[in-house]
Amino acid sequence: MINRYKITFASILLCCFTAAGLSSCKTKNKETGSAARPVSEKKKTAAGPGPSALPAKRPPVINIADTVAAKQTILYVKDSTITSDRISGKLAAIYIRLSKLTVENKIKVIGAPIAWYKAQKSPFFFEAGFPVDKAPKKLPKGTFIKNIGGDSAVVAHFFGPYELTPIAYEALNDYFKSHKKKKTLPPYEVYVGDPFDKNGKKIDAYKIQTDIIFPYK
Repeated sequence: MINRYKITFASILLCCFTAAGLSSCKTKNKETGSAARPVSEKKKTAAGPGPSALPAKRPPVINIADTVAAKQTILYVKDSTITSDRISGKLAAIYIRLSKLTVENKIKVIGAPIAWYKAQKSPFFFEAGFPVDKAPKKLPKGTFIKNIGGDSAVVAHFFGPYELTPIAYEALNDYFKSHKKKKTLPPYEVYVGDPFDKNGKKIDAYKIQTDIIFPYK
């Protein structure tokens, strides 16, 4: 049986990536060099998508906390694409592939789906995976394991439409500047909330949680 977290991510792919069209994704911060979700090539400008490019919606709820990132073992896949509109399909394929692998190897998925975005322009590089209770005895080609967490981190608990997450990235960058903290690793996203209830009914986007985590020193 497919784990709840895998169903959650499939839902996220449908309602977030498709709906947002990857057109309002995060831009790369020039001062810190932090990686971010790639910007859609159709709407990309020299300055990048600023607040004026965002749809007129009520603001998301963003709670920023200084914490310690949870230690996790991540089963993941690396991938890339030339065009940003292929990212959602590739992510879906990755999670289906990993779902089958965990079932075949009797591995438990113990947390929400997680993803790193390494580039904001073509070619787009990214990693996506699940926290698991153990590594497979033998990793198939193109599948990897890494341990994360245990270090200090600032997390933005974001509640709102996914296309408004650039606001959370801006808030995090402002937090780092005002608190004079130095980022040590690329940020990552954890897709905590499920956009559909157990009956398949769509949940209010402002009740869906995405955690954006910036490790720091």
